[in-house]
Amino acid sequence: MSKRVALNVYRSYTGRRLAAAVLVTIGVAIAAFILLHVVPGDPARAVLGEHATPSAVDALRRQWGLSQSLPAQFGHFIADLVRGRLGSSYFYHEPVLTLIGQRIGETAWLVLGASILAVAISLPLATLAASRQDRLSDHLIRGVGVIGLGMPAFWVGIVLIEVFAIHIKLLPVGGWGDTLWQHIEGLLLPSLTAALAIIPILIRSLRAGMLEVLDSDFVASARARGLSETRVLFVHVMRNAIIPTIALLGLNIAFLVGSTVVVEQVFALNGVGALLLDSITNRDYPVVQGLTLVMATAVVLINLVTDLVSARLDPRIRLR
Repeated sequence: MSKRVALNVYRSYTGRRLAAAVLVTIGVAIAAFILLHVVPGDPARAVLGEHATPSAVDALRRQWGLSQSLPAQFGHFIADLVRGRLGSSYFYHEPVLTLIGQRIGETAWLVLGASILAVAISLPLATLAASRQDRLSDHLIRGVGVIGLGMPAFWVGIVLIEVFAIHIKLLPVGGWGDTLWQHIEGLLLPSLTAALAIIPILIRSLRAGMLEVLDSDFVASARARGLSETRVLFVHVMRNAIIPTIALLGLNIAFLVGSTVVVEQVFALNGVGALLLDSITNRDYPVVQGLTLVMATAVVLINLVTDLVSARLDPRIRLR
């Protein structure tokens, strides 16, 4: 295949993936609106309290447009989305975009830190397990991984706090801090907590891929040429085995976007996860809809980038 043809195929694949991403995002926006309005609960009653008079509740509902029919509310919602607006919070009395902008930094850094730790831990452990197949180190790595899959994030977070913050006093119990160094210290334990949920999956995937590639003829040829085992593993084997793991990593980073809700609560981080829980409790429809749309868009973008990187590394993906 010539370079021009390959480039055209890649552009066509990219266009299809972009179109699919847009359709998925639109579908999520519609589903978020419908599900929120189907769930029992009255935002006006939640804000005014149980002892508010019916007339006060009705007045607030009319002010927010909740007394209109569902199709009319949906039309206003779509019109705001087209204008790049997500409405204003019922509870915080601020634009939803402003609220999300104030909170999204901590969540974004948490997801980034967890992703970096997951890759940094998974790569050497998977390589060690694959290079020592069916030996003690291989069994230990796989056994610990299986145990790790059964541990809930909130329990892992509490154990890490107990060990590193209370007994060793090496890291803070929780919070974000004010300086750059405090930010880094505050994110280490929550990032590790989130990373431990996906590390066993990545190790298992990469180990299986490396074992499959290790049996290939070109690996035997590389060893016959006298290349060191380290060079064979990291240059020849890793490059071919890592492609399926990249796709899996993208899916799990998308999973991290949603799982930060629990981690942020454990470590008292003031990110979008905490904002989402508070908004659900307060029946703050605009904030819940806005956060759902933002988080869904982040997931779609992560999966899109993962697909494009995988297609760039493996031409067979875009040819399908």
